[in-house]
Amino acid sequence: MKERNALLAIHLGALLFGLSGIFGKLADTAPMIITFGRGLFAVIALALFAQLITRTRSVNPNLRQLGMLALGGVLLGTHWITFFHAVQVGGVAIATLGFASFPAFTLLLEGLLFRERIRAQEVLIVGLVCLGLVLVTPSFEFASQATQGLLSAILSGLLFSLLSLLNRVSVKGLDPVKAALCQNLTIVVLLLPFSWPLLAGVKAMDWLWIALLGVFCTGLAHSLFVASLKVLKARTTAVIFALEPVYGIAFAWWLFNEEPGLRMLAGGALIIFAIALSARKGAPVETRPATANP
Repeated sequence: MKERNALLAIHLGALLFGLSGIFGKLADTAPMIITFGRGLFAVIALALFAQLITRTRSVNPNLRQLGMLALGGVLLGTHWITFFHAVQVGGVAIATLGFASFPAFTLLLEGLLFRERIRAQEVLIVGLVCLGLVLVTPSFEFASQATQGLLSAILSGLLFSLLSLLNRVSVKGLDPVKAALCQNLTIVVLLLPFSWPLLAGVKAMDWLWIALLGVFCTGLAHSLFVASLKVLKARTTAVIFALEPVYGIAFAWWLFNEEPGLRMLAGGALIIFAIALSARKGAPVETRPATANP
């Protein structure tokens, strides 16, 4: 893959990841069912893409790595459930921007868990994200749907941050697409007993949105990201992925008339700027190939 094609691939991947909230809102069913379906279709897509883009024989995970990948699947599934709950309660814009707080959590948790010194730039990033979240919130009444949606989205960002840090130590030497396949398979296996009684009530159109979510926003997007990393620097791809909230908010504005106010736009700009800063530092970038976002 040439550099120009890799740049096109990573922009398409960012666009597809940004559409996750859109398809999650279009699918009129419970967040758990959306998560189960997304995982199911992602398993099919990732298995196919693994055959297409994996040229060399990869190392099989050992028992310890399998256990950590399973734990990663639990974190990923819970992250998705809280994210889609935020979409349904607070809207796509609030959910996307709330989730975008994950680089701040990653910087803080890296310092605590790996005993890495927190620099002044990292404190600035966390402060920008916090200020951005304050601006994004229309009101601080817990009973309001916007506040509940934002809190759920922030929890989703925290879970994704924990997943990223877990992958930092669990997927070394493993093919990232196959690692993501294991995590999505864990989601399907764990949610199947709870989802099975409800599957008959899911409408055909909702299955379409869930299938698009799993195949394009998970399987294809993840594979494009991994393929582009073979050509582009990780920091370059991470800066491009800072556009995820922009894509999500733009499509939500177009499709659902979720028009962001000036205060939300200002808060979103601060959060996206903080993401770009964290990407230049390179903190949350190294672990991202084995995850699906959001």
